Amino acid sequence: NLSVKGATGDPDMWWSDGAAVAVSGLPTGRFTFEGFLSTNKKSRRDHLEQVKNETRTMIFYEAPHKLHACLRDMYAAWGDRRIAVVHELTKIHEEVIRTTLKAAAARYSEGNIKGEFVLVIEGAKPEELQEGYTLEQAVEIAAGLMREQGMSASEAAKTASQQTGLKKGDIYKGALALK
Repeated sequence: NLSVKGATGDPDMWWSDGAAVAVSGLPTGRFTFEGFLSTNKKSRRDHLEQVKNETRTMIFYEAPHKLHACLRDMYAAWGDRRIAVVHELTKIHEEVIRTTLKAAAARYSEGNIKGEFVLVIEGAKPEELQEGYTLEQAVEIAAGLMREQGMSASEAAKTASQQTGLKKGDIYKGALALK
């Protein structure tokens, strides 16, 4: 059992994202630094949707008071990917929790946490990527869900968006036009 620790120093320096990837246990060949997510719920969810199909390992910084909402939104946007929650990187109480997004959201739901967090998240697997859907096809999927399953336009657009990778708002507008 090998223990890997980050180097000591200022965690806000340029190398801390690389150190977090190194201790994460996730693929290190290619990664992307996404920084802090917006405090605005819509902006945060839009950002997560934009990087949903990113295949590289992703790195985010997060404040303790926003950690649970961030993890919950990541799980909702991407499903249950692997994550390393790196707490207090390069400090004496450094902790690396290797888990899944669902388990991490449950673990940090209480909110009584302090310190700095670096989240290292597994990228999308190539087989998860949605390819080849046009907006018209996505609208037709949503219309079918509304017709056959009695879903509201909003629910159907959300489901079609998850299936096709296209924007929910665009699908929703198209589905309303078909009503």
